[in-house]
This record gives sequence, C-alpha cells and structure tokens, in this order.
Amino acid sequence: MISKYLTRANVDINVFQIEEALSELDRFIAETANKQEAVWSFMIPELGEGGACSLFGHLQETPFELDSYLARSEDNCQRLSQLQSIVYYIEQKTHVDWFGIYQNITTKDGLQLLKLAYCGAPSRPLFPVNDTFAATSNNVQVVMSGLGRVINNVQNYVANGGEYYTCDPKVQSESCLPLYNEQMQCIGIIDAEAFRNDFFTAETLAILIAACIRIPHYLP
Repeated sequence: MISKYLTRANVDINVFQIEEALSELDRFIAETANKQEAVWSFMIPELGEGGACSLFGHLQETPFELDSYLARSEDNCQRLSQLQSIVYYIEQKTHVDWFGIYQNITTKDGLQLLKLAYCGAPSRPLFPVNDTFAATSNNVQVVMSGLGRVINNVQNYVANGGEYYTCDPKVQSESCLPLYNEQMQCIGIIDAEAFRNDFFTAETLAILIAACIRIPHYLP
C-alpha cells in the first residue's frame, strides 16, 4: 500500500520511514489514554466577497455544525473521535501549527471538501471542488488531481506564479496530501501548515503519509 500511495501521489519518501511511522501511529491510536473526543461544532471565519476567501481574524457569530452534513450516529462519533486522535498525534509528533482532515462529500451545491477534524486556528469548513477554486486552492487542486503538493516556502511559491489560498498570513510552509480508497481514487485530503519555511522534511512527510494511509479506515 505504501508504494502504491507514493506512486499515485507522486511523492518520493523512503518506504522504511513510512513503515516505522505507521507502526508508531497504530500504537498511539490503540492506547486508550490518547483517545480524543469527536468535535461536532466549531467556529469558522467570515468569508470575503463571493465566499472566495477567508477573512483572517474575523469569526462568524454562529458556529459550524458538522451534523448538518453528517449523521450524528454512534458509529460516526467513534470515527470522528479516531480522526481527532490522529490529529492530536500529528500535532504532538510534528509540532505543526495547523492540521486538518477533509473528506469529499456531495452537497446540494455540488462536490465539496468537508473538514472533519483539525487543530489550530479556525478555518473554513467547506471547499467547493471545482475549477474556480482550483485556481487558488491547493486543497482543491490536490483532491481534483490526486497528486500531493508540498510547499516549503509559500512566499517564493506565490512569487513564481503558484496558486495559493491564504487563510492565515503567518503560514510559510504547507503540505497538502491526498487520501485514497482501495481503488486508489482520491476521496479527501489532509492539509498541514507551519509558520516557518522548510518545515516539511522527509521525516515529517513520512509521518503525514502514514496518517494518509490510515485515515481512510476511519472516514465516516
């Protein structure tokens, strides 16, 4: 599975590093003391004109309710808890400043990426999956292409013409990686952000890829 993931995502990381990271992640998840509660409600930023971008530092008065898009069943509570535990692991292991797990869902407005679990500053909960958003959003680019994207210097990336959706202006590095089902179809993404350049080393990426391989087992 690891080799298939690396080939499909077009990411070059040592397989042994990922195997070790997977084993450590599985041990963490199995430990009862590491269990995190499912989060069904969270604050989100105001959106700019047309909903195209987040207004950093300006929160909507009404929190986002996940059960508007996902049934609040016992099984889904357990799955969200497991996803939040993975988020906690990534936060503790890598010291990343922001990390989120998104899943493809079909809504009345079409296909969107729905944020299921995260840590860090409030951020938008839904990303429309279409060409318009793909023009500026790494998240949407990755879910549409199924290819991973690692940016270790956002300023240089944008200066060279790269598309970038800015939620938090402090972000200097970002890694956006796909999630696949058994048929290797892209069914979601993870997004990790750091407030310094060159954050995503091979070691850190191995940890993130291990999470990407395990997360689909827990998606609702």
